[in-house]
Amino acid sequence: MSVVVEVQYAVQGEGIPPESAFRIWSRAALRDADAGTGLAIRIVDEEESRALNREYRGRDRATNVLSFPFEAPPGVPPEETGHHLGDLAICAPVVAREALEQDKPLAAHWAHMVVHGVLHLQGFDHQDDADAERMEGLEREILQALGFGDPYEE
Repeated sequence: MSVVVEVQYAVQGEGIPPESAFRIWSRAALRDADAGTGLAIRIVDEEESRALNREYRGRDRATNVLSFPFEAPPGVPPEETGHHLGDLAICAPVVAREALEQDKPLAAHWAHMVVHGVLHLQGFDHQDDADAERMEGLEREILQALGFGDPYEE
């Protein structure tokens, strides 16, 4: 599968994975992606995460991952826009803090956030119990295949 994953680092720091890891995790979470499918992952600080969360979700706080599925502009046929799946904004300080609070390996939590976000870009959600069960099952399956444990195990 030829998937283009662009990684943007708006913040640097210890424990932030390399681009290669983001590519591996993203590709593992893609279901039936066409050749040439692309997505962008932006690693952000709490200020940018909070601003994005406030503007697009109406929540005035930083959050671990935000997913922005691509939508073709009005009047433009989807086949003319390429195969961009969407964008993820992942907040490095929130991911690090959550991993510590939840006593999880940092790399495992980063992988979970990428897998979770990429599934959202593909239309998966967790708004009700049935959808949450399906999405969490996929997350467990994908993360296990990547060598990580159950992200929901306490």
